[in-house]
Amino acid sequence: MSAPYLIGRVIDPLYAVFIGAGAAAVRIRREEKEKGRNTSESVESLKQRMQMLFEKDDIVPAGAAKVR
Repeated sequence: MSAPYLIGRVIDPLYAVFIGAGAAAVRIRREEKEKGRNTSESVESLKQRMQMLFEKDDIVPAGAAKVR
């Protein structure tokens, strides 16, 4: 019979998120190095993308026309 949880009921999801985020960070860092960017340029790129993601002025519901 297998155990219902690897570590614990609460810890398992946190562990999974931590491992997933770490894997994503390693992949992004490797791809940025291949493009010839250093760490500070990669961080600036991330900041710009996050800023674009959270700008509320440009959010338009699907199928709606953008009005300015």
